Amino acid sequence: MKQLLFFLLLSTAVFSQGFLKRDGQKIVDAKGNNVLLRGLGIGGLMVQEGYMLKTADFAGPQHQIKQKITDLIGAKATEEFYKAYRKNGLTKRDVDSLAAWGFNSIRLPMHYNLYTLPIENEPVKGQNTWLEEGFKMTDDLLDWCAANNMYLILDLHAAPGGQGKDANISDYDEAKPSLWESEANQNKMIAFWRKIADRYKNEPWIGAYDIINEPNWNFSGTNKNGCDETKNEPLRNLQINITKAIREVDTNHLIIIEGNCWGNNYKGIFPLWDDNMALSFHKYWSYNDMATIQEIVNYRKEWNVPIWLGETGENSNVWFKDVITLIEANNIGWAFWPMKKIDNIAGVTSVTMSPEYENLLRYWKDGTNKPTAAAAKATLMQLAENYKMENVTVKYDVIDAMFRQIHSNDTKPYKKHLLPGKIFATEYDLGPLNFAYSDKVVANYWVSNGGKETDWNSGNQMRNDGVDIQKCNDKVTNGFAVVDTEDGEWLQYTFTLSEAQTFEVSLRYTADNNNSSIYLTDAKGNKISKTIILSATGSTNWTSVVLEKIAFNQGENKLRIVFEKGGAHLNYIEFNVPKK
Repeated sequence: MKQLLFFLLLSTAVFSQGFLKRDGQKIVDAKGNNVLLRGLGIGGLMVQEGYMLKTADFAGPQHQIKQKITDLIGAKATEEFYKAYRKNGLTKRDVDSLAAWGFNSIRLPMHYNLYTLPIENEPVKGQNTWLEEGFKMTDDLLDWCAANNMYLILDLHAAPGGQGKDANISDYDEAKPSLWESEANQNKMIAFWRKIADRYKNEPWIGAYDIINEPNWNFSGTNKNGCDETKNEPLRNLQINITKAIREVDTNHLIIIEGNCWGNNYKGIFPLWDDNMALSFHKYWSYNDMATIQEIVNYRKEWNVPIWLGETGENSNVWFKDVITLIEANNIGWAFWPMKKIDNIAGVTSVTMSPEYENLLRYWKDGTNKPTAAAAKATLMQLAENYKMENVTVKYDVIDAMFRQIHSNDTKPYKKHLLPGKIFATEYDLGPLNFAYSDKVVANYWVSNGGKETDWNSGNQMRNDGVDIQKCNDKVTNGFAVVDTEDGEWLQYTFTLSEAQTFEVSLRYTADNNNSSIYLTDAKGNKISKTIILSATGSTNWTSVVLEKIAFNQGENKLRIVFEKGGAHLNYIEFNVPKK
């Protein structure tokens, strides 16, 4: 009886949640409550992109990556790898983790070929063969989302034939007719969305249908990615026809559309043709000010329609905090990109790259030291194993920046520091720029800087702040060191003492010249040590220098290391009880 009551209550809760819908310029739930989507795109799961797998130099789109694998281990073993890769890449544990971290939605980037055959492989021309794998993956993900009260947004990331010249995004193969060059591909895409809508029409935890991801195609303009298009007639007409097909079977769900030029060129797309729609835009590598979102905000007002930042990310924690602060202040939801990527600092998780996989990449790139088929298969199957949530490295600094730092400048320890003992330099506090640390270069503003790319963390290791970190070769290490310090930069460390205590504080460092200097302050910037000039050691010769004896208070202490003159690399700070 108790179980029956529980399920009745659960059903009532889900039913009352209802479908997301447009209410003027807002996305609301069934009760009319404003819904701010905070989501993550499961990039790389159904559509592999070369940069996520470190194959971009020689294989960008998925069909090229798959061909490289097939040539090496054969078709049967390749399919075995892909089955394991997709199975491990997304599980209930992943979704439970996202919900626990603060996400309320997931954007699923779908590859059509997991749901239906390519037109050239159809047994009967013009008909559609439906495949179970894609639907089963979607069903499972929907169940996991519903169990966590999370919305699932379905995004057609790779459309039949490919919808853009940027081949990596849509798995476009220029040797075959694209979506825009083939009526058969367009018909398949329309049929795909009708099939999806019919299957999920009564599912309230399906948040929306994002019907075409980042189209980038020149119909009449000169820019190959459609950025100078003024009419976009083929894109508008296709999205109208898809909407009609969806509405034949599903009048419940919100439909999200995207413009040309990676989703952002809406010229010629208006007026809108359905009363339950939203506009998506994508934002990467630009400044986080109103000027960068003003056009889409103007569209929202002019056409009385909600807007959604359907894809963003691939930047620093500073950039993440700033973009979320900006768009949430304008009542815009978001979906970050991606969830899992190999050897990654700019996401919520990082997949481990094994030495064997590095060797495999080297072979594919240079053609040297070809592995046996058996060895290559073992390497790839281990890679698939590394994609399990229990095997990835969770990047808590990224999660902290995306959620806690939006609302608070408070700092917190990266980990519990036990003193006396060592605090590794890279384990400085979690918190915003100029509160937990200070650094000169903190984000990549490639678009706003006219194509000049900036590495916010020059070593691209461990953490996603502006602090430069690289692997450490010292005898005692957590694996990483702070490097490339500049004048005036600083790092803060929080630790708690059970009683007031005096420690002899020393630093483990290297320096290329005699110009580097360091001193210590409290969290208010009050100097608590003398300035120490660091003697040159060479970049790989680690040495220690004692600052002096410093008294710390009972309870919480916040210590800052200030690089008065930069150039030093720092491994750890050591706190020893002075000898009597």
